[in-house]
Amino acid sequence: MEQNSDIPSAQALAIHQFVTTAPSLDGFRVVRNLGIVRGIIVRSRSIVGNFGAALQQIVGGNISIYTELCEKTRFDAYELMIQHAAQMGANAILAVRYDATELAEGVTEVLCYGTAVVVTREDH
Repeated sequence: MEQNSDIPSAQALAIHQFVTTAPSLDGFRVVRNLGIVRGIIVRSRSIVGNFGAALQQIVGGNISIYTELCEKTRFDAYELMIQHAAQMGANAILAVRYDATELAEGVTEVLCYGTAVVVTREDH
């Protein structure tokens, strides 16, 4: 569900404030369940990255090269999920989760998924 442009739609930007790992949003009512949305990214480590990480392993501590790769990959999967939800007409995503699978040595799939919904503010 990748968009042709790197510029997110206004709807995708609005969804960001209504993404949660919870099954509901306090103060809002789900008026329509649009189904599962996901963002999938498959990344591999580069030879240069592996060399830099090996040097960091000698010193010990956080291996920042891998940390940055993981953060970027999760962010990209999250953004693809939001784009998918926007294309479906959602204004919120509930029950968001991440999953990762090693497809081959050094090649990992990261999946970000949740339930796309349309919500409205509850009247008190």
